[in-house]
Amino acid sequence: MSGQFQLDGQAVPFEDGQTILQAARAAGRYIPHLCWHPDFPPHGSCKLCVVKVGGRHLSSCAAPAVEGIEVESDTAELRAERRALLQMLFVEGNHFCPSCEKSGHCQLQAQAYEHEMMSARFAYFYPPRPVDASHPDIVLDFNRCIFCELCVRASREVDGKNVFALSGRGIHKHLVVNAESGRLADTDFAADDLAANICPVGVILHKRQGFRVPIGERPYDARPISRVELAAGGREADE
Repeated sequence: MSGQFQLDGQAVPFEDGQTILQAARAAGRYIPHLCWHPDFPPHGSCKLCVVKVGGRHLSSCAAPAVEGIEVESDTAELRAERRALLQMLFVEGNHFCPSCEKSGHCQLQAQAYEHEMMSARFAYFYPPRPVDASHPDIVLDFNRCIFCELCVRASREVDGKNVFALSGRGIHKHLVVNAESGRLADTDFAADDLAANICPVGVILHKRQGFRVPIGERPYDARPISRVELAAGGREADE
């Protein structure tokens, strides 16, 4: 079964079972996102993919495409809401883009540029988060975690290792390593695990590879994330 819906006044075809986000991407239409990944079921945690359908706000990564619906995405109202969400993500962690090894590869940073976010606007939390360099091949910088759970899902569903989990609630939520010591070195985590290569920000970093691609030549340095992703056929730029 197939059909079509309207996205910002333009027809978008869809196949049965597709979400609004999936159908839009297949049609070459970009809806911003952070926690969504094509290899996993929708998660709906970041809310950046918010759209408006019939006056209701929905997460387009989880909302099914339905014949004849009218979807709003590229509006001043929704751009402002997404910008506010990004501002909150920046203040909830410790994000210092100029000194970050992930700069130019970071989807959070790229979305901030995409939405013309010039400042965080809210008061910074400055949460005390550690750096774990115990593993021979990987550094974990928990300061940058945005709780997308991509590493949690990848480790559990693909790698079969359950290395990561989220602990705590609200402002006390944080990423943890499933080892009694809390150290990554005391797990069976490997540099070629999917979980080691899926982080959209700068939490999971490979040792001895820092700044291998010079700043200015990274995917989001020259082009906005919307153009990079659509040019890559909907896959993430780092894959």
